[in-house]
Amino acid sequence: QVQLVESGGGLLQAGGSLRLSCAASGRTFSSYDMAWFRQAPGKEREFVAAVRRSGVSTYYADSVKGRFTISRDNAKNMVYLQMNSLKPEDTAVYYCAADPRRALREYSGYNYWGQGTQVTVSS
Repeated sequence: QVQLVESGGGLLQAGGSLRLSCAASGRTFSSYDMAWFRQAPGKEREFVAAVRRSGVSTYYADSVKGRFTISRDNAKNMVYLQMNSLKPEDTAVYYCAADPRRALREYSGYNYWGQGTQVTVSS
């Protein structure tokens, strides 16, 4: 069992940066692939980024590639999402997810979810 708690969301202007954090409970954190998803009002939850359990391999949605960086610290049970050059279209609730049972980019396959943190980017 894993519990996930996101933090770091906020309101900022376009072009700014923000770092989201996801704190995970449980001894088996390092055995899970982890991901960030986001959901804007009226839209489906979409994949943002994922990192394999070792932290070496990372994957990104085309819309955030080159601007966002996912990382993890297995010693601290933490996952991070560094977001740079933010755009108004990045506005959404951002969710941390763990333990995918299907493809990394498929949100329906994840076993564990955090409660989400709001990111609002104004133009």
